[in-house]
Amino acid sequence: MMLVTHGDQKYKNSEKLAETADWPALSIEHRRFEAGRQATPVPICTEIMMLLSGGGMVYRAGNGEVQKSLARPGMSYLVPAGTQESHLELSDRMECLHLYLPPTLLDQRTLADFDVDPAEVQIAYAHGLADQVLFHICSPLRDLLHRPRQPTDALFVEGIQIALAAHLLGHYTINRWRPPEKSPSLDPRRLQRVLGYIDASLNREIRLEELAAQACLSPFHFSRLFREATGLSPHRYVIDRRVQAARQELARRNLSLAEIALELGFGSQANFTRVFRKATRLTPGQYRELCCGQIDVKADRDGKDSAGIAHDPAGFGNTA
Repeated sequence: MMLVTHGDQKYKNSEKLAETADWPALSIEHRRFEAGRQATPVPICTEIMMLLSGGGMVYRAGNGEVQKSLARPGMSYLVPAGTQESHLELSDRMECLHLYLPPTLLDQRTLADFDVDPAEVQIAYAHGLADQVLFHICSPLRDLLHRPRQPTDALFVEGIQIALAAHLLGHYTINRWRPPEKSPSLDPRRLQRVLGYIDASLNREIRLEELAAQACLSPFHFSRLFREATGLSPHRYVIDRRVQAARQELARRNLSLAEIALELGFGSQANFTRVFRKATRLTPGQYRELCCGQIDVKADRDGKDSAGIAHDPAGFGNTA
């Protein structure tokens, strides 16, 4: 019997790119979201949402708790079965991987075998998790959605499911996980103003002093607080946004490479190629051809996948 999920009821404001529900204890979906509110039905299974590309503010309210966080590629969100969510809103477009697990991650006998008290395994309503272990456990599952089935897939998925359950039970039960301690930071309103200013100014040079002025802070304090809020320096974030915008333009095929370079503030086509290749391991031309299915870039000794993207959260454009 396959796992019953709630994705289609919850994510009506999204495009489902791929899905699989071949296994009784795991279902996977790949979705693309536009900015806006989502429905909030009571989830019938435990859900992990992992951001693959895009990013922005995520506003959630569930079980009486209000959460606001800046989502970046590689970050994860947990929604336990039965959560009473009242609000879910995304500030920008995002592409996400959704994993659905049974309300009880492991059966009672397995829990007993490992001396785990079933009363202490309730998963927390956790948000903005920059957990590389969780990312590396889950990210291989997206490949299952975009290739033919193989006889060993069931065995592979069973191993992933056990590792995932163990990690969640070890770190994200309600008696283990605690929201990060709040320290002086950019409040969501000022942070969103800065991010909006960056997006509106990608066609020209953006100075640190301009961004600091948007947040009403000195450049020194702004740089520190911005890094704490986003995980990136202001300079690195601007580059990341330019690369993401360039990907969208390359996929549309409306502009030449030189036009994209000037439109998005790279200065020259040569600099555009250098920056884009450093972030994605592909030249802009290769990426455009790959979007149209015209080339097949093979894996190399650095551990990159068939699209030339390294196997880590930075592979989606956040390289240091």
